[in-house]
Amino acid sequence: MIDLHQHPENWGVRPALFNLGSFEVNSYSFFVLLGLIVGLIVYYILAKKEKKLSENSFYILIAGLFGGIIGAKLPIWIINFSAIIQSFPDLTLFLSGRTITGGLIGGTLGVLFLKKKLKIKEKKGNFFAPAIALGVAVGRIGCFLRGCCYGVETKLFWGINFGDGILRHPTQIYESIFMFGLFFFLLYKRKNAKPGILFYILMNSYFIFRFFEEFIRESPIYFGFTLFQYISIGALIFINARYLKEKRDV
Repeated sequence: MIDLHQHPENWGVRPALFNLGSFEVNSYSFFVLLGLIVGLIVYYILAKKEKKLSENSFYILIAGLFGGIIGAKLPIWIINFSAIIQSFPDLTLFLSGRTITGGLIGGTLGVLFLKKKLKIKEKKGNFFAPAIALGVAVGRIGCFLRGCCYGVETKLFWGINFGDGILRHPTQIYESIFMFGLFFFLLYKRKNAKPGILFYILMNSYFIFRFFEEFIRESPIYFGFTLFQYISIGALIFINARYLKEKRDV
C-alpha cells in the first residue's frame, strides 16, 4: 500500500512543526506548500530573466500544477479505492496521501496535453526543471519530519528512528540532497542548454535515482520490484521516446 501519511501519534522526527495559538502546523503540509511556493518563484524568476513570460507561460504553469495535483492523488485513490469507499462519508482517506512520482508524471502529461490542445510550440522545460528540482528537495524535508516515505532498517550510524525503535535509512533526506544538487546542476547547465533539454535531464535523473532508491525504501515487492520501480521504468521509456520523437521532428 502506498503511504497515506497516517501514522501512530508519536511517529516521525517532528510531525508538528509549530503551533499558531491552538492551531498545529503539520511539518509535511508546511514543507510541501513551501516547496510549491519556492518552485513557482524560481519558475517566475527564470522565465522573467529570459523575457519568456507570456500568456502561454501562465497556461502551461496551470496545466502543470493541475496535472501534478491529479497525478499525485490518482495512485492513492486507485490502490486504496475499497478502503476509501468503505470509509465514506469520512473523507480522511480520500484527502490523505500523495506521491511525488505521480505528481511529476501527471504534471508532465498535463503540460503535454495543453500544448497539443492549444498548439503551443514554446518550450518551457528549462524553466520548469530547476523549479521542480528545488520544490521536490524542499518538500521531502516535510516527509522526513513527518516520518513518511522512510527506508528499510540500517546499521549505519545515521539511521533514524521514526517511532518504532528501528533505525532506518532516511531516504527522504537522500532524495532531498540529490534534488538540491540537481537544482544547482540544472542552473549551471541552463546558460548553454537547448530549449527544453533540462526537463529531460531532470526526469531521467529523478526516475533513475528513484528506481535505485526503492531498493532501500520500505515498499511492497511485486515480482521482484516495487510499484514505483515499475512506474520509474515506464516513465523513463515514455520520456526518452518523447525526446527521440522531438529530435526526429526537428
